[in-house]
Amino acid sequence: MDIDPEAIQPELRLVTSGSSDELLFRYARLHWSIPVSAGYGRRLRFLVVDRQNNCLIGIIGLGDPVIRLGARDQWVGWDRDSLHQRLRHVMDAFVLGAVPPYNDLLCGKLVAMLAASTEVRTAFKERYSGSASLISGRPFNGELALITTLSALGRSSMYNRLGLPGGPRFISAGETLGSGEFQFSNGVYAELLEYARQHGSPSAKNSAWGVGFRNRREVVRTALKLLDLNPDLMYHGVRRSVYCVPLASNTREFLRGEQDTLDFWTRNAEEITGWFRDRWLLPRAARITRWRDFDPESLRLWPSEGERS
Repeated sequence: MDIDPEAIQPELRLVTSGSSDELLFRYARLHWSIPVSAGYGRRLRFLVVDRQNNCLIGIIGLGDPVIRLGARDQWVGWDRDSLHQRLRHVMDAFVLGAVPPYNDLLCGKLVAMLAASTEVRTAFKERYSGSASLISGRPFNGELALITTLSALGRSSMYNRLGLPGGPRFISAGETLGSGEFQFSNGVYAELLEYARQHGSPSAKNSAWGVGFRNRREVVRTALKLLDLNPDLMYHGVRRSVYCVPLASNTREFLRGEQDTLDFWTRNAEEITGWFRDRWLLPRAARITRWRDFDPESLRLWPSEGERS
């Protein structure tokens, strides 16, 4: 695999449904350290591709945020009304990072910062500007003010102290309580889903919101209640750090409803790459050389035709 660290030039490629890019995104997602859902509600997915060799650097997946997230809500300073009015200006990065061998070159930091780029914010506005909320019916101007994400396990070395001088940065806002669904694996979740469908019903109170369960968490909660199992089984004990990435200097004031116009930081992919190359990439490439020996076959999930015969 031919990589010249000085010539790395990332391209953000918006993933469309049914495309080969979508298959590649899904394939890369299968290699993540913890299970990753496909996201729900509004979704934007990107491949980050290296123009020098047309190889995948990493992936970005943005989806609708959860309604309540304590650390995020405290960081913003939301009350109930402002949260419900302006939560749609927030997206959650449900998957974010680099794939081998680019991860050895710390390109996870590059991909993370590209999520806060002007290109991503523009793509969001182009897709969702003018749409109306199914719940409130209010029109939306398509302005993205905040991205949130969670560390995989505990505190994140990738996100910690990550940020552009005078621009977007990852801010540690606190930790989750250690609840979730990824502990229901190896077919257990599928059985809980089937049981919930047969014996329970979704909580949506408006047909415009859809007819199924909203997410995996609602499925598990419903099934546990129906089975008369302890709801504390939802707590796996892995407390994950919550990171907030404001895209404007006045993000919090805007989300609280105190200001109506966002003062965006404008950092495009080229600017972010230049900063990353000098700050992280070249020093890392000089110290660590294992990325040179990467074998693409190591990422194969199933045997080739010749190996099966």
